[in-house]
Amino acid sequence: MTLILTLVGVSYGIVNDTASRTRGTGADLMVRPPDSSVIGFSGNMPEKLTDVVRALPHVALATGVLQQPIGSINTITGINLAEFDRMSGGFEFIHGGPFQQPNDLIVDNVFAEAKHLHVGSTFDYGRPWRVCGIVETGKLSRTFAERGYLQELYSADGKITTIFVKVDKPADIALVQSEIEQKLPTYKIYSMEEYLSLFSVNNIPEVQAFTKIVIGIGLVIGFLVVFLSMYTAVLERTRDIGILKALGAGPGYIVNMLMRETLWLSAFGTIFGILLSFAAHALLLAFMPTYPNQIVYSWWAPAALLAIVGSLIGALYPGIKAARQDPIEALSYD
Repeated sequence: MTLILTLVGVSYGIVNDTASRTRGTGADLMVRPPDSSVIGFSGNMPEKLTDVVRALPHVALATGVLQQPIGSINTITGINLAEFDRMSGGFEFIHGGPFQQPNDLIVDNVFAEAKHLHVGSTFDYGRPWRVCGIVETGKLSRTFAERGYLQELYSADGKITTIFVKVDKPADIALVQSEIEQKLPTYKIYSMEEYLSLFSVNNIPEVQAFTKIVIGIGLVIGFLVVFLSMYTAVLERTRDIGILKALGAGPGYIVNMLMRETLWLSAFGTIFGILLSFAAHALLLAFMPTYPNQIVYSWWAPAALLAIVGSLIGALYPGIKAARQDPIEALSYD
């Protein structure tokens, strides 16, 4: 129960946190490469497309960013700081300030706390970086580098991942989106509200697959634990079961007795598992703040049902085995 709720909470937390930080750019529209997915960075596009978008009527601002993967799930976002500040309203610096050297990195306060960083710290994040500023979280990424330097460093000269667009006024969003679609017919053009509406675990295949794997693991663990527990309990109560059968208890009564016991244990275990998920939530926030998680109340009922069903299935074979025992052999069991 705790395993399912915790890992589902991490899935929801990461997706919702990414959506919230994307909204923090202040953009009205996004332009992404043709092969890009909802969440992830599966392709780059020419930086010169930013000028094409910027030249369209009713476009107030347009800036391109390069989101460079670091390892399996981390990224550094390359930005033109002046353009990004105008788009997003600017960073709120807690310590330090803007880029001063090519290898400078601006990090948000969550990342700085998790990595124990301060202004002037040098740390390895794919390569050595120097922290020049720590900002309030909520602006697209947790780590920012100067776009030109990041392009040069990772052989992505003239390449960007996303173009963020701000229009003159909200009424022009649909018009500008249509104009960009005509100019760039193969690219994915989203209004910000449209894009953020896609940030659901049900719309992201990777998260869906992860959730199914978590459920499968939870069911297997629940089945094995209950199976072994009930099998041991049946062995320890062989004589008791023999007495019940000698007094006339039928197989149905024995199975029903063991299944009712399992149901009660599963119910108490489910409640305890929910309580433990709160403890896991607090521990993750304390020790892994860059991997946000949340309490997903809508999953309590499905997770409880899965846990109870897994427990009952795990208890079924020991129950049937107990019901089939010969009373004479059971009474003589030592």
